[in-house]
Amino acid sequence: MARPKVIPTGKEIAWNDEDIIVSKTDLKGKITYANNVFEQLAQFSSEELVGEPHNIIRHPDMPRCVFKLLWDTLEQKEEIFAYVINMAKNGDHYWVFAHVTPSFDNNGNVVGYHSNRRKPKPEQIAKVKGLYALLKAEEDKYQSPKDGMQAATDLLLKILKDKNISYDEFVFSI
Repeated sequence: MARPKVIPTGKEIAWNDEDIIVSKTDLKGKITYANNVFEQLAQFSSEELVGEPHNIIRHPDMPRCVFKLLWDTLEQKEEIFAYVINMAKNGDHYWVFAHVTPSFDNNGNVVGYHSNRRKPKPEQIAKVKGLYALLKAEEDKYQSPKDGMQAATDLLLKILKDKNISYDEFVFSI
């Protein structure tokens, strides 16, 4: 059954600095585990989350090129850190600083992904919002989502090159 389209409310969900959101997914990004903090913030039950694609909480203001970078990095069997705005079931939102890593079996094969997310500081969110708005505007210039995502990825890489820093250096400088 298709879920009804959720409209962002513009209301940010307050959550505790000490809380950690944890989730695990399979290789396709379908949720296999969600802790209670994730369930509470996303406003979904475990039954509603497990088996669903992790993008069930994707906020429409989140640039797709950041997820492309995330998946490209994970495919290289590397970890990645990223700031993400998520949307709860009712349309409210919450920001996270995500650490996503591949999960390996005993033979070194990737069998899924694990993510821990913490609450970023307001000043970090303020720095990220401007960049994400710029990237999202670039994506939206294109009729093709794929072309828009590539153009925004190219823009992000140009920004990083102009600053002479890697993506990781950029994320940790915020």
